[in-house]
Amino acid sequence: MRIAIVGAGGVGGFFGALLARGGADVTFVARGAHLEAMRRDGLRIEGGAHPVHLPEVRATDDPAEAGPADLVMLCVKLWGVEAALEQIRPLIGPDTTVVSFQNGVLKDDYLRDAFGAERVIGGVAYVATRISRPGVIAQTGSLQRLVFGEFDGRVSARVTAFHQACVAGGINAEVSPDIRRQIWQKFVFLTGLSATTATTRLPIGAVRENPQTRAFLLDLMREVVAVGRASGVALAEDYARECLKLVDDVAYDMTSSLFHDLDAGRPLEVRWLSGGVVELGSRTGVGTPLNRAVADILAPHADGHARG
Repeated sequence: MRIAIVGAGGVGGFFGALLARGGADVTFVARGAHLEAMRRDGLRIEGGAHPVHLPEVRATDDPAEAGPADLVMLCVKLWGVEAALEQIRPLIGPDTTVVSFQNGVLKDDYLRDAFGAERVIGGVAYVATRISRPGVIAQTGSLQRLVFGEFDGRVSARVTAFHQACVAGGINAEVSPDIRRQIWQKFVFLTGLSATTATTRLPIGAVRENPQTRAFLLDLMREVVAVGRASGVALAEDYARECLKLVDDVAYDMTSSLFHDLDAGRPLEVRWLSGGVVELGSRTGVGTPLNRAVADILAPHADGHARG
């Protein structure tokens, strides 16, 4: 299976390495020092239960070099989605499938608008990773999982082929009959985690142990659930409470990519996380005052800044 990964950072680099290890024909679309390191030294995964080193990988900053792919994985941060959609175009052939493993719930609308609904399948990624240095992806903890599927629930040949490639690479992969609900379930958890760790500048362990911030976290997630249900997603009414149980099971020092980006002065995905909740709440008539507060608090940092 020919797989092109647009965005070889924490998510794309990690799962792309496993796919390549399993025998898939993987091309990474990357840039800068990370690209040069991959060309020179390959790609390395450190910190997890099973470190990986691929001495040679195919990596480029020109998608036209790769040619059409069977499947394109979009893994860039959401603030770079417009440029990424242009990068994808040379990778599209007559039978190419596109799947986004980005955060948020608006991501698939961008793909449908750009390439047509028939090319798009839904996807969700679970992993705690980041680029620790060029050519090296650092994993925190052992969690790694991909969930994907057709939006109409059928088990298609293309989904089956991708699942087989994932399993061959040692990825914990699952085909979902209701991928839209899966995307929203992650959105509930991730929005709460990102909002609280970024605004408090603390790991989730400190957030969940303090009664006030624990209640804040729960109410943030309740707003997301209410918006999802109003949008026609089959979320249980008490799903936020279920998410809180998941929060209690993660490592004390877990934070979020929003936390790390804020700390490093990089652009933030807040517009598509808490800001996305506000946008969709406005469309559906659901009040989202807590998520609006988070979006407003982080707005001055949304475009990033040079520290010091």
